[in-house]
Amino acid sequence: MKKVAVVILNWNGRTMLEQYLPSVIRYSRDEADIYVADNGSTDGSIAMLSEKFPEVRQITLGENFGFAEGYNRALAQVAAEYYVLLNSDVRVTHHWLTPLVEQMDAHKDVAACQPKLLSIKDNDAFEYAGACGGYLDRLGYPFCRGRLFDTVEADNGQYDYLTDVHWASGAALMVRAKDYQDAGGLDGRFFAHNEEIDLCWRLRIRGKRIVCVPESYVYHLGGGTLPKGNARKTFLNFRNNLTMLYKCLPEEDLATVMRWRWLLDYLAAWEMLLLGRSWGDFCAVYKARRAFRRWKKDFETDRREIQASRVNNQASYANNQAFYLNNQAPYLNNQPLQSVEKEIPERMDFSLLWQYYVKKKKSFSSLPLPSEQTDFAD
Repeated sequence: MKKVAVVILNWNGRTMLEQYLPSVIRYSRDEADIYVADNGSTDGSIAMLSEKFPEVRQITLGENFGFAEGYNRALAQVAAEYYVLLNSDVRVTHHWLTPLVEQMDAHKDVAACQPKLLSIKDNDAFEYAGACGGYLDRLGYPFCRGRLFDTVEADNGQYDYLTDVHWASGAALMVRAKDYQDAGGLDGRFFAHNEEIDLCWRLRIRGKRIVCVPESYVYHLGGGTLPKGNARKTFLNFRNNLTMLYKCLPEEDLATVMRWRWLLDYLAAWEMLLLGRSWGDFCAVYKARRAFRRWKKDFETDRREIQASRVNNQASYANNQAFYLNNQAPYLNNQPLQSVEKEIPERMDFSLLWQYYVKKKKSFSSLPLPSEQTDFAD
């Protein structure tokens, strides 16, 4: 048994596996055992793996449990110190695992980390699903170093420094097996979308750190299972994000954030309709809000347990400011700053909607320092 297990969850992804699995085998087999966990595929994926990639270990789940529960069931059958959850549409690079393992080995409080995600379609641009590490704004909207809403930045090395983040992308996520198990793994009820953000938030509440290690980089296609504009994807994103907020928000913020989200979610639905998105997306937001109301009671125990596990590890104002300064000025006299190993606030103290749509901030590095925050959510 090797220290690392790379586990690819597959559902009818034969074409992706044939195209991208060779890079995973070539650049990972010296450091990791490689698994493909099949979520009840009907496209001949299992037979193809046996024929073309016999060195890859197979886990057959029998039916489609989705991303979250599929990984829970697969990882329960894997013995390793570090799991790597890797999408089937990722092309990895030489020694991509080494910096991730070194970070986890050196810092026992780091529960999870991710490489820099670049786009397969445009190798000089970040990839939407995780870019260079993820964050949450005050109202629970996710964004990344390198991606705010639909604006994806070119990669000019501006974020090539290691830093703590709020969440690491499920497209290429290394997580300490013990921490994964102690936190209860991914929430299988989510099926897909927001599940890795939810897991990372729960890990941080327990006093753990999440880190982006851009020395490691991979290329991600993205949108392979549910492409953008799919009503099912819109439904899962809104429902799961609201559920995550209900589970993880501290008590003093819960009511305020949920009131804002009630208003903003319905505004988003009408924007989708009026600006040319489909009727299906419009309906999906309403259905997501209704679904959240119906199953909210099922998460009351989760909320109590998560809040009881909360560790008082939030940063001081000075550390918050240092974090922003490092992210806004990654180079000093043309020399990269040292690794940022400071705790960061549980959520950023601004509204991304206000910064993006009203103040026209379109890059992560343009977001404000704490002392400059004057938007409506203050």
